[in-house]
Amino acid sequence: MLFSWLEGPGARRLLLSLLLLAAWEAGSGQVHYSVPEEAKHGTFVGRIAQDLGLELAELVPRLFRVASKGRADLLEVNLQNGILFVNARIDREELCGRSAECSLHLEVIVDRPLQVFHVEVEVKDINDNPPVFRGREQRIFIPESRLLDSHFRIEGAADADIGANALLTYTLSANDYFSLDVQASDELSKSLSLKLRKSLDREETPELHLLLTATDGGKPEREGSVQLLITVLDVNDNAPLCDQAVYRVHLLETTANGTLVTIVNASDADEGLNGEIIYSFGSDVSLNIQEKFKIDSSSGEITLNDRLDYEETKSYEIPIKAVDKGSPPMSNHCKVLVKVLDVNDNAPELGITSLSLPIREDAPLGTVIALVTVSDRDSDANGQVTCTLTPHVPFKLVSTFKNYYSLVLDSALDRESVSAYALVVTARDGGSPPLSASASVSVEVADVNDNAPAFAQPEYTVFVKENNAPGCHIFTVSARDADAQENALVSYSLVERRLGERAVSSYVSVHAESGKVYALQPLDHEELELLQFQVSARDAGFPPLGSNVTLQVFVLDENDNAPALLPPRAGGVGGAMSELVPRSVGAGHVVAKVRAVDADSGYNAWLSYELQPAAGGARSPFRVGLYTGEVSTTRALDEADAPRQRLLVLVKDHGEPALTATATVLLSLVESGQALKASSRVSAGVAGAEAALVDVNVYLIVAICAVSSLLVLTLLLYTALRCSAVPTEGACGRGKPTLVCSSAVGSWSYSQQRRQRVCSGEGPPKTDLMAFSPSQPPNLNMAERNEHPEANPDLSSNVSPTFKL
Repeated sequence: MLFSWLEGPGARRLLLSLLLLAAWEAGSGQVHYSVPEEAKHGTFVGRIAQDLGLELAELVPRLFRVASKGRADLLEVNLQNGILFVNARIDREELCGRSAECSLHLEVIVDRPLQVFHVEVEVKDINDNPPVFRGREQRIFIPESRLLDSHFRIEGAADADIGANALLTYTLSANDYFSLDVQASDELSKSLSLKLRKSLDREETPELHLLLTATDGGKPEREGSVQLLITVLDVNDNAPLCDQAVYRVHLLETTANGTLVTIVNASDADEGLNGEIIYSFGSDVSLNIQEKFKIDSSSGEITLNDRLDYEETKSYEIPIKAVDKGSPPMSNHCKVLVKVLDVNDNAPELGITSLSLPIREDAPLGTVIALVTVSDRDSDANGQVTCTLTPHVPFKLVSTFKNYYSLVLDSALDRESVSAYALVVTARDGGSPPLSASASVSVEVADVNDNAPAFAQPEYTVFVKENNAPGCHIFTVSARDADAQENALVSYSLVERRLGERAVSSYVSVHAESGKVYALQPLDHEELELLQFQVSARDAGFPPLGSNVTLQVFVLDENDNAPALLPPRAGGVGGAMSELVPRSVGAGHVVAKVRAVDADSGYNAWLSYELQPAAGGARSPFRVGLYTGEVSTTRALDEADAPRQRLLVLVKDHGEPALTATATVLLSLVESGQALKASSRVSAGVAGAEAALVDVNVYLIVAICAVSSLLVLTLLLYTALRCSAVPTEGACGRGKPTLVCSSAVGSWSYSQQRRQRVCSGEGPPKTDLMAFSPSQPPNLNMAERNEHPEANPDLSSNVSPTFKL
């Protein structure tokens, strides 16, 4: 859309130059446009999306928006074509007054990722204000006695525009008496006066009516006019004269009230009342000057009446009028120029906007967290602001434009180490002494699921008594996750493994929330010594993380198996042991041996032998070894001893309660010759059988030796390979370990016919050698002791270390 003032070819060339200048500045890091004031709604300003390198399709998804410190509604962006256009009337004089530079500073912000662009739109002045005089007419009183070339000051016009549009030229209507005298000062203001070219005669011409016209330098030109009403007076023909046309004064903005600014001095060549002068401010003085300064009418002293503020007004032009007391009075004018000097009396101002919080702990370096703007109303060094950040790690401030900073991430974050940061942004100016301002920023770090649940130890050893109740609690696993909220919500599960035809889940289960481990069925030590499996802990993050822990559940033995008698090596009758005993044997001769085993372990399998008393209370000549089971004589046999002796041997284990078995030993007392024959017959039978098997045994021994050698070589090679490699899978197997215990009375051993170890998880199968103390109480709550081993010192002392074979 074009304006009416752009119809001429010169205006089009000017607009083209402005657009080229805006395009050049856009490539230098800051987009610069220009627009004339009073432009109509919809006037094209620039293709802002294209100049900023943004695609039109991403303006709406990235929340393209424009912010301005001043009037945000003056300019608008069409999100469909990316064009910046005029949205409301722009009045340069209203925005910037008489300032030579006038710009609108825009911040263009887009998200995903956050980017900030700075756009400056310069508002060009147009000649939309004509020169304006203060009143419709000015009255001037001139004595008829004034000499030729006398000057009479008149008030000029004011133009709200700037530059050439405010450069005024004055013309005076044609007359015979006066010419217009224009003098330009170095402050770009003009002093106007009428110069007398022809002597006045009140009787001939008592009044003159002149027209003063002011024309500005704009295109097209604008003009204003005022009527000059000149009254010719008589007598008092000398006006006061100031010793200086312009008084120049410099004052600090902190100057106290009542300070003398300057003294205006004027003289009058007349005498008496015609030479007495009264000083006052000019009739065109502004209300602001009247509030800031006051003048003594008799002495001409000008003093400060109110506080100065450099940031509000940098200079004052005070018109002074000197009037004598003649009749009619005569006057003259001078000017006092007061320049206000800046003092560092304004602290910097801080603004923090566009906070992108909380920030994820895995955010990349350089992520923009907030935008910081600083400003200082002072000027020069007093207004130069530097911005610092404390503490520096892990953030930093990056200067993006004059007085604009971005708070960005400078190093990696770890919420588990620091979950929030309290930052302080400090702005300090260059004054002496410097002034500063601070603002606090709280940066919260958002959690990311970067920590897996961790157990206190990689492996737990659990002891459970056999014959437990189904569903009993045997242990509780617990894992800790350093993350927060759902990333730290841990659930537990059993790592399933196939154990032959059965799965681990048929033995145990794990509660998903509490981590409690339950035995699903009664355990049997005689079938299952060790149950090894893994429990997995997994958090609720995305993606979820997890870890495993190994549980070794040792099934402790209870006395649930009675001793079992082994068949006699010699002949027997009906399961009883039968032996021939020569009557000639002496005391201490072993005549038989009772053999028994117990399927239990430890003290539960430690057997002792007792001889039951004979019927009728008769004392038997035999005794049985308490721990050996050997039946021996207590004295020499005689004829009075019955020829057939029936002994009952009680076999008892050391469990609580103890379990027993009874063995019957039949002894036949014979003479020495009979016993020898019987022994020979038995020996002959045995010798014949052995001779028949000699040939077979030789071959068997050779085969067994060969197979054993091959087996030993294979085991050595397998052991070497397992030592050099990391085990990857658990195993289950069967074994027949021999449990050996020692005591003050000797040693004992037993062989279990069926023993199974079940495990899952990592590591090869193990063979354990274990010994248990009989002092362990029978009703021990193993689940409590497993979870609180420190509260049960007797458990560790009652169970000997496990030796891996």
